[in-house]
Amino acid sequence: MTGEPVNPKAYPLANAQLTTSILDLVQQAANYKQLKKGANEATKTLNRGISEFVVMVVDTEPLEILLHLPFLAEDKNVPYVFVPSKQALGRACGVTRPVIACSITKNEGSQLKSPIQQPKDAIE
Repeated sequence: MTGEPVNPKAYPLANAQLTTSILDLVQQAANYKQLKKGANEATKTLNRGISEFVVMVVDTEPLEILLHLPFLAEDKNVPYVFVPSKQALGRACGVTRPVIACSITKNEGSQLKSPIQQPKDAIE
């Protein structure tokens, strides 16, 4: 074991700067109607092949709710990241309740293409 993640696209936990960038990206995706909130919606978008980026939180109880998402994202070759707070993710998604996962979906002609590349590059 070398201590490196099995999937180079996987980033176990985003640092403070990356978390801020990711939450800004989630907020922009919500504004452009390219965001699906919740573990079930993230799973659906991954299965349909329309997910471009998946964000999950580590303060989920029980964590088993989210265990399938990283494996599914790896299988579909979609980058994913964990952020520290479900409250912050909920605010970024534009709702007043906590959100444990969200998926940014593909949209042809979207203005979101360039901002999404920065977190992807940081994770890869």
